[in-house]
Amino acid sequence: MSHQRSSGNLLADRRYAYAEACLAEGDPAAAADLAAQVLEIAPDFAPAWDLVGRARAASFADGGDAADRAAALEAFGRALALDPEDGLGSRLHLADLGAGEAATAIGPAYVRALFEGYAPRFERHLVEELGYRGPQMMVDALDAGFAAPQHFARALDLGCGTGLMGRALAGRVGHLSGCDLSPAMLSQARRTGFYARLVEADLVAFLVAEAPGSADLVTAADVFIYLGDLAPALSGIARVLASGGHAVLTVQSPPSSRETGDGPVLGADGRYAHPDGVVRAAAEASGLTVAADLPAAIRRQNRNDVPGRIFILRKFCTNT
Repeated sequence: MSHQRSSGNLLADRRYAYAEACLAEGDPAAAADLAAQVLEIAPDFAPAWDLVGRARAASFADGGDAADRAAALEAFGRALALDPEDGLGSRLHLADLGAGEAATAIGPAYVRALFEGYAPRFERHLVEELGYRGPQMMVDALDAGFAAPQHFARALDLGCGTGLMGRALAGRVGHLSGCDLSPAMLSQARRTGFYARLVEADLVAFLVAEAPGSADLVTAADVFIYLGDLAPALSGIARVLASGGHAVLTVQSPPSSRETGDGPVLGADGRYAHPDGVVRAAAEASGLTVAADLPAAIRRQNRNDVPGRIFILRKFCTNT
């Protein structure tokens, strides 16, 4: 991910671009040197501190020199101080170096920044290059769980992105609302015509603002990979679902065993993997039952299937 912003100085911006190119071409030493030159001109340019961190972290990964790790940690700390909302993802880098809390490493500002520039090519890259078909697999899973395809009067699509889930649900939902952190993604989703309402919001905040019992279906396609703690999202889903309502979501599974561990695993791909037991426990604690738990390689990475699951959750029926 490029973090290009203007430092306010043309020479600094040019050197920053050269430094990014050096890192992309596998020369972290040159990248770190050029980024340091940028900081001599613009010492408060957070992306340059982030670039120093990424370059020194790459050198540490290659050679194992503790001095590189220390320099990376310092650089990411400086970047975070200058960018406290963490749109640059400094916390993710710190966690990768073993110096930060993995469960809170990915924040809303980083996810928003990640997808803002990605929106125009999102569908082509995800579908054509990564073989992504999560929404259709989720709808197929819903169909397999019932005697006939279901129609849902009111549905919420969490992290709707460009609207792939809306397309998959076409003809099955009376009123579909979506939320996403990225305005650029929402602009793409709006063009599909499948959403009656779109909201720029973090999914937990979006759920808090919805009326209790107001949805019959909640979907979250490839969204929980950016959440360390699933409890707030699942509690919010349980709150907005009507009695007997359903949620269908995907999670990435740890590569070794789907039952391993008691918490999220932050992978080298910058995504969270959640063991089955963790998802089940969080769902049940929120008042949701697991109606289905299916294996699902919903995308590919480096030409290999990424292990995952589709969960269909159901809200406990009540007499009220």
